[in-house]
Amino acid sequence: MSGSIPFYQKHHLHYDRGYRSKETQSKVSQYQASSRYSASGSASAATRSRGLNVSSHSGLEESRLSPSPKRAKPTYLAVDKDNQIIGYVVPIFRGSQEFATGLSDTEEARVRDTAAYMARRDLFTSGLEMERSELISRKETMRESAERITLNKRIHEHEEHFKRMNEDSLMHAPEFVIKPRSHTVWEKQCVRLHCTVSGWPDPRVVWYKNNVALDPLANPGKYKIESRYSVHSLEINKCDFDDTAQYRVSAMNSQGELSAFASVVVKRFKGEMDEFLPAPRLGPVSEYGITFQTHIVDKFGVSFGREGETMSLGCTVIIYPALHRYQPEVEWYRDDVLLSPSKWTHMHWSGDRATLTLTHLNKEDEGLYTLRVTTKSGYETYSAYVFVRDADAEVEGAPAAPLDVRCLDANKDYIIVAWKQPAVDGGNSILGYFVDRCEVGTTHWIQCNDTPVKFARFPVTGLVEGRSYIFRVRAVNKSGISRPSRVSEPVAAMDPADRARMRGTSAPWTGQIIVTEEEPAEGIVPSKPCDLQVTEATKNYVVLSWKPPGEKGLEGVMYYVEKCVSGTDSWQRVNTEIPVKSPRFALFDLAEGKAYRFRVRCCNSAGVGEPSDPTEATTVGDKLDIPSAPGKVIPTRNTDTSVVVSWEASCNAKELVGYYIEGSIVGSNVWEPCNNKPVNVTRFICHGLITGEKYVFRVRAVNAAGISQFSQESEAVEVKAAIASPAPPYGITILECVRDSMVLAWKQPTFIGGADITGYFVDYREVIDGVPGKWHEANIKAVSERAYRVSDLKENKKYQFQVRAANMAGVGIPSLPSNTFLCEEWTIAVPGPPHDLQIREARNDSLVLLWKPPVYQGRDPVNGFYVDIKEADAPEEAWRGVNTKALEKTYTKIKDLKEGEKYVFRVRAQNKAGVGKVSDVTEPVPALTKPGTKEIVVDVDDDGVISLNFECGNMTPDSKFVWSKNYEDITDTSRLTTETKGTKSKVVFNRPGEEDIGVYSCLVTHTDGASSSYTLSEEELKRLLEISHDHKFPIIPLKSDLAVELLEKGRVRFWLQAEKMSNNGKVDYVFNDNVVSQGEKYKMNFDKNTGVIEMTMESLTPADEGTYTFQLQDGKATNQSSLVLIGDVFKQLQKESEFQRKEYFRKQGPHFIEYLSWEVTPECCVVLKCKVGNMKKETSALWHKDRHQIKVDEHLGFAEGVLKLEIAQISKKDAGVYEVILKDDRGQDTSTLNLTDQGFKDLMNEVFSVIANSSTPLKITSTDEGIRLYTFVSYYNDLLQVTWHYKDSAIAFSDRIKSGVVGEQLWLQITEPTEKDMGKYAIEFYDGKGGLRRTVDLSGQAFDDAFAEFQRLKAAAIAERNRARVAGGLPDVVTIQEGKALNLTCNISGNPVPEVTWLKNDREITSDEHCILKFESGKFASFTITGVNTSDSGKYSILVKNKYGTESGDFTVSVFIPEEAGGKKK
Repeated sequence: MSGSIPFYQKHHLHYDRGYRSKETQSKVSQYQASSRYSASGSASAATRSRGLNVSSHSGLEESRLSPSPKRAKPTYLAVDKDNQIIGYVVPIFRGSQEFATGLSDTEEARVRDTAAYMARRDLFTSGLEMERSELISRKETMRESAERITLNKRIHEHEEHFKRMNEDSLMHAPEFVIKPRSHTVWEKQCVRLHCTVSGWPDPRVVWYKNNVALDPLANPGKYKIESRYSVHSLEINKCDFDDTAQYRVSAMNSQGELSAFASVVVKRFKGEMDEFLPAPRLGPVSEYGITFQTHIVDKFGVSFGREGETMSLGCTVIIYPALHRYQPEVEWYRDDVLLSPSKWTHMHWSGDRATLTLTHLNKEDEGLYTLRVTTKSGYETYSAYVFVRDADAEVEGAPAAPLDVRCLDANKDYIIVAWKQPAVDGGNSILGYFVDRCEVGTTHWIQCNDTPVKFARFPVTGLVEGRSYIFRVRAVNKSGISRPSRVSEPVAAMDPADRARMRGTSAPWTGQIIVTEEEPAEGIVPSKPCDLQVTEATKNYVVLSWKPPGEKGLEGVMYYVEKCVSGTDSWQRVNTEIPVKSPRFALFDLAEGKAYRFRVRCCNSAGVGEPSDPTEATTVGDKLDIPSAPGKVIPTRNTDTSVVVSWEASCNAKELVGYYIEGSIVGSNVWEPCNNKPVNVTRFICHGLITGEKYVFRVRAVNAAGISQFSQESEAVEVKAAIASPAPPYGITILECVRDSMVLAWKQPTFIGGADITGYFVDYREVIDGVPGKWHEANIKAVSERAYRVSDLKENKKYQFQVRAANMAGVGIPSLPSNTFLCEEWTIAVPGPPHDLQIREARNDSLVLLWKPPVYQGRDPVNGFYVDIKEADAPEEAWRGVNTKALEKTYTKIKDLKEGEKYVFRVRAQNKAGVGKVSDVTEPVPALTKPGTKEIVVDVDDDGVISLNFECGNMTPDSKFVWSKNYEDITDTSRLTTETKGTKSKVVFNRPGEEDIGVYSCLVTHTDGASSSYTLSEEELKRLLEISHDHKFPIIPLKSDLAVELLEKGRVRFWLQAEKMSNNGKVDYVFNDNVVSQGEKYKMNFDKNTGVIEMTMESLTPADEGTYTFQLQDGKATNQSSLVLIGDVFKQLQKESEFQRKEYFRKQGPHFIEYLSWEVTPECCVVLKCKVGNMKKETSALWHKDRHQIKVDEHLGFAEGVLKLEIAQISKKDAGVYEVILKDDRGQDTSTLNLTDQGFKDLMNEVFSVIANSSTPLKITSTDEGIRLYTFVSYYNDLLQVTWHYKDSAIAFSDRIKSGVVGEQLWLQITEPTEKDMGKYAIEFYDGKGGLRRTVDLSGQAFDDAFAEFQRLKAAAIAERNRARVAGGLPDVVTIQEGKALNLTCNISGNPVPEVTWLKNDREITSDEHCILKFESGKFASFTITGVNTSDSGKYSILVKNKYGTESGDFTVSVFIPEEAGGKKK
């Protein structure tokens, strides 16, 4: 049976009871040694217990056990993995044959009696007597079983007592032998988490969900917790969406605590609550008592990438109210499939922004990406498509890479690899595909097929069983081979049955191995398999599948596959060497075009069964046809850059993978793919098109057999936003009512259809006794305003109204009928309601509200308006006024709004009689600045023209700029000129004046409300007029004013730079009011390209003190700049000029560019360096210290103009004055560096600073003497000053507390520490500045751990000093003549005095007359043989032992006979 056990069970902890770690083996050995049993008793017990040494654990005398039987008896004791007895197994009675293998002599007698009874029964008794005899036999067996159970109980009680008496040797902290594994389950399924825990005492196990302990009693029927034989389980019944969480299992005993984690993800079937995503829990959050509002802003749009690139998608998420510790669940989906972090996808949530990064784009990454943000109150989603274009082909004309490589079927000798064909064939049809494989863990790719295969599935053979592989595919045409596809997921080459046994088929792997045993049915041959069928057939291979037989035998059933050419009856076995274990098999090497039949036989150890029913004749060849071309293609306008393409599906297409869509600009004859990943629907939105261009489209279908022909080209469609008839208006109200007419008002439709609304049509009907009549048209010609007077009505009659909007696409559907209004004349004194409220210029903290005055004025004219505001979700009592003083204008800017909050508004008009009716409430509008919003910008050009400019980035082709003044149409075009170009528009003030003061606004139609305003006040107009005047009468701008600088040789340069001057510009140079000109003293230059104007002088004399001025003129523009050089300023400049002149001549020979200085390297080396220039080969560089020349050695070098002198380990002897002299025939230069007194201190302080910064954090260690605090430095210097501190006070060192240095380690030793030594310690490095301090806290757990380690090391040191030792004196080999005396002595040490034992050939020997053994003074052990003989030859050992340890010494004694030795020499 051992040969049939799977390899993974052979090495499993639960399978082999003898499998133990070294630590466990050591503890068992110690346990057995302490049980005081002889070797013979153990051997006898081993014979009686098959693999379980019962007597070594029991401590009972051998005589108390059952007598030794004549044959080996099976044990019925149940043990755990540590050979601890945990129960008794009652045997199953399976027949009379099992009684023949009895367990005792009594049972053998019973067997003989039973045999006699059976013989007599055949002759004299009836069947009733036979049953009675069997009943008696069973009673006897059960009685003996009960006796053994009692014996086992006594054994178990003794073991428990022994454990309690020896707890210290077995106690250990909990350890997870098998940890719980994560699970993903469907909703309403049950899930079970398992773990196996070891530890002594037995650990207490607690389960947690999201760190909250689970109580099964608090949720009856939901959770079930079990613990059996160190196996613990948590069962969650009928999982729901809220069970998705992280679960933790904690095991704790007196030795410690350990936790393990596992996650449970509960998925919901698609379509159960929502079409794609699970429905959220709506309503208030029970945990917080509030409702979250989620808004996704700053969204990513339709994105385009290329293979190999990196792409990031991100959205800003606003959750209100914002709770600091609450985090939503953020998930990303591609084509409705949840994405998980991998090497291809990285996800990040920063708290307010969700980002998905596609690290290496492939066509598999193309699709619809959805961001889902879930809170306890619900969820919000946002989706956009990502397109991935093919990377440039490595060979021109080569096809694009295949995609979506996956493994459909895996066995030990083949794996079927499938892929999808690319959309781009490189201009030539694809000849086929090459499949490559690579063993996991290597980078070596091997091509699997010699010739290209056209079918998009291929069986890969030649694999090594049990190893894992990854695959990739390359396409080939006549131009070349494509780039390889993205690699597949790893898959192991093994039979599905083996894989199922490893993974588990019905439940996830829980760490348990459950061994089952079937009832023996020897001699039963399995029946034939059923439902044999050909599941897949191509010209390369055929795949068979069948169902196992209903009847099996004792052993697992395996299969033989046979084939037969159709029309013959010659069956040939295919798998002759190894039977198949799984009911699935692939056949290769079949002749293409031939017809075959197949059948399968079962086999086991009893034999080979009957064959199954053969299959129908199957002809070898591709059974899957290339799909037909799709039907009619219909493009539809969608947006400015996209078109919706729909088509008729391919007829009778089998195993359809999807469709590829291509588009072409009309007349270009260049086709571009619209998608690079097949779509399995018949409607697709093609993005990335050019606005205004006309396109045609065509479609191809794809399956594994290939790509279909193109469909017919569609009709041409212009890329432009689609238009439709507008949605119905809403909010019909009455503005005025007289005897025979009513004035209606309504709100603009929420959707205008992509085109301007051209007008509205009003219908009315009379309502009599609640019954509405027939609709009548109120106006035949469309009205452009959202208010209309319906005439010819009847007084005191009731009417309903409906309104329809119209645009260039047609008239939309009518609105819902209005409320029923009574036609009676209004006589109230106050005004009617204002109407047509509009929101403009919505920003984070403000917006502009517009309205129209009421149609019904009341008794007196309207003289003002009041605006009310409230939050959209607030109750009616929350209305509050915006203004306390009545507004005269029909607009107002409302400020101090809360960002992100939604508001509603209403307006009331007043006259002398009072405040009238309120208007209709506006729609809720958020106080939020939309992305891309821009403001009106005022500009004054070079000619002084003032203009207002506005730019809109999200315009549509139908968008228009509408300018207004004080939110009214601009009628006087003589004062303003409007200019619009592309996405920019401006109004130009023709004659700016007081008449132009007001609020100018600009609205862009067909957008999401893009608008802005600019207030031109009296002060602003004055400022703009001043700027305009400066532009009309300009001055020459200067980038820099007149300045002076010194040039080479001490020359003086006066210069300035003008901003802009033409070629006609000129400059006058003035000194002390006198114009100077070009000459020997003055040199002038004017670079008109850069605007730089300069005047140079060779040197300065006292006569040059005064004021210098540059006067500029360029047409009508002028400017000038002056510089005053008098007094100390002039003298300093003259002195610096002379110095620079001298420096110039110094630099004609070898000289120092940078004078001698020092630096300290990270390795604490001091480097003296200087930078030199104008060197040549003959130039010498001499180093001196204290006027003594330093000999040149390996530390002296010159490279790249730098001279260096390295001082590796600086000390006080290196202090001094250093000097470098450069000399050649052109001259010499000297540089000096003083490193004495303060200079040397500064240098050493820097060295100390480098050493201090290199120090490691202060650490704690323990020795056998005490506790040591230490730090390492990269280099130690004897001059380094350090101070040790304890609780911020310098430590006074003593014999108990010492400090020192070992190499680069600085340490503080606390000998024999006590609790008084607990506290904060620090080492402070002095560097002449702030210093550096390293601290460590030697208290709490840190002190406890260090003190415990010190005690352990101290005890170990004592044990090491006092353990028993054989100090020496014994030779390795002693050769002695027979008859001689042998005397050997060795030194023994140890405290207490060791016990000495002498062994010969591993057997203990004692002192007698022949062999005298002595142990004297506790130090000397002697071994004496008075007269050796040949029997004394052998291996001798001395074994010394005390409570601290044991040690042995070995030597070999060889006795020879002289005659034999002499004979051998001859």
